[in-house]
Amino acid sequence: MKSYYRIMLGAKSVHSAECFAGNFIGADFSIRQDLSNNLPEQWQDFNKQFRPVWLEVHPDKSKVAAGLACGFLFTVCKGIREGDIVLCPDGKGTYWVGEVTEPYAYHPNKILPHRRTVQWLSTKIRRDEMSTALCNSTGSIGTVSNITKYSDELKLLIKGETASPIIATDATIEDPTVFALEK
Repeated sequence: MKSYYRIMLGAKSVHSAECFAGNFIGADFSIRQDLSNNLPEQWQDFNKQFRPVWLEVHPDKSKVAAGLACGFLFTVCKGIREGDIVLCPDGKGTYWVGEVTEPYAYHPNKILPHRRTVQWLSTKIRRDEMSTALCNSTGSIGTVSNITKYSDELKLLIKGETASPIIATDATIEDPTVFALEK
């Protein structure tokens, strides 16, 4: 099953143009090493190993902040699978949509060195096209936000269609808005 994520490309999308031009998403978090051989199956194992590394660089931060940073980094590097869809804001109210096409790769001395290759789609989604719930989820704090629960709406937006504010769970109802008006 395909998952959907909102990914920030640096604070306030500062690296978005370079990521869009270079066909990648990435993260930094001051972990300066190739993680290729350090990506266990469970994020908890990754956090156990890398929280101390992160805290060494950020001694004024809490263990909770370290856990969040490591969790975000793990998600970018391994949690997101090839074929998953990412939405990345450009800092101007528009989200670029891309499909992750390759596994994790480390690019030392580059911005966002922990990277995944992405094939950007031609579709862009404006925040004002999203439902309030999706808009709130994509606006959440943090580098990564799992927005898979909005996959039905996202599939429509990616096709260039707007989502109906009325949702039907009955498969025999073709258009829930028309059904509601008939009722």
